[in-house]
Amino acid sequence: MSAEVAHQLSIFVANKPGVLGNVCDLLKKEKINIFAITTSDNRDYSLIRLIVDQPRRALDLLEDFGTLVQETDVIMIDGPNKPGTIAEMAHKLGAAKVNIEYLYCATPPSAKAGLLIFKPSSVPKALKVLNQRKS
Repeated sequence: MSAEVAHQLSIFVANKPGVLGNVCDLLKKEKINIFAITTSDNRDYSLIRLIVDQPRRALDLLEDFGTLVQETDVIMIDGPNKPGTIAEMAHKLGAAKVNIEYLYCATPPSAKAGLLIFKPSSVPKALKVLNQRKS
């Protein structure tokens, strides 16, 4: 399991039909690949969180598109798809007093590995804890 910093884009958009498609079309047109995506909503707006292959370029495009965009450092883990992987990580971070503010992931059932994205209370400390080798 390897943990690395990823630059997540958080996009605040209207909560109405077609908006997500328009955002994704903009990225597709510029050949920007989405590695991970999640959305959450309230009555007035939706929050789209993305990990893409060209975060700086995507940030500029989305701002030009007229959306409010924030860039946040998060941790991306490419790790094994087996029971207990997330629990093990969460316990290591908890023991080090690092809070997981949110996370998202998805893995096909047959996949040997999966991708997990999470926002820790301290990115440097989380990286140190997760990348420590067992002795």
